[in-house]
Amino acid sequence: MLRVAFASNDRSTVNQHFGATEGFAIYALDGERAQLVEIAEFPPESMDGNENRLPAKIATLAGCAAVYCLAAGASAVRQLLAVGVQPVRLDDEVAIDCLLREISLAIREGGMAWVDKAIRPHPDDGARFDRMLAEGWDE
Repeated sequence: MLRVAFASNDRSTVNQHFGATEGFAIYALDGERAQLVEIAEFPPESMDGNENRLPAKIATLAGCAAVYCLAAGASAVRQLLAVGVQPVRLDDEVAIDCLLREISLAIREGGMAWVDKAIRPHPDDGARFDRMLAEGWDE
């Protein structure tokens, strides 16, 4: 199951900036079904000065492969990527149902880069890290 979060204040449309979002609708998808598994809510806040609130939002996304939002600041993007969550920025508001259909199709057939990476890791990824570990580290 792939977990995906959507920044939304109405739970039906991606319509929020990541840092100022009032909540996330988090779904689990397997290519055939999409199930709402969690609603996370946060108090309303301004777009500026919310850097100290990012850790709580990022922690809420533990286990998610991606988060869809209208925008995300550079710091939020770095922090999300560091914990393995792919931020997906949309240009306009989009219905969550439409996005769920697109993601489900990508799970079944491929073609969406972040989905492909999340469910079909590169075959050499583990071996590369094993080789690095075997090589050791000299300072």
